[in-house]
Amino acid sequence: MSAPFVTTLRSRKSTIHLTDDTANAITIRVEMPEVWDVVAIVVAPSEPVVAVKIRALQALFPEFDHHEDFVVKLRGWEILDEAASLVDAGAIDGSILLLTHRRRRPVR
Repeated sequence: MSAPFVTTLRSRKSTIHLTDDTANAITIRVEMPEVWDVVAIVVAPSEPVVAVKIRALQALFPEFDHHEDFVVKLRGWEILDEAASLVDAGAIDGSILLLTHRRRRPVR
């Protein structure tokens, strides 16, 4: 099986690994427009969305106070149940998640 297309796109040099089981792992991208940065994450499809969200925030926006102040979107829609697994939320190998502030912020 070939690598997903998203692995060829620009992201940070280091990939975050949230699983040791590479046979069943998927690769996703988490983009955060507020910092104009992207991180690739290798993760088990059964991992909860909230775990991916928190790990991506630690990498992309370490000064965050509460992960509840941010939303995760897949295909333009907010994932409302962040306790659900990635696969239950609709993520597949190569999915791109958008991580952004819950409320719009003024441009400075």
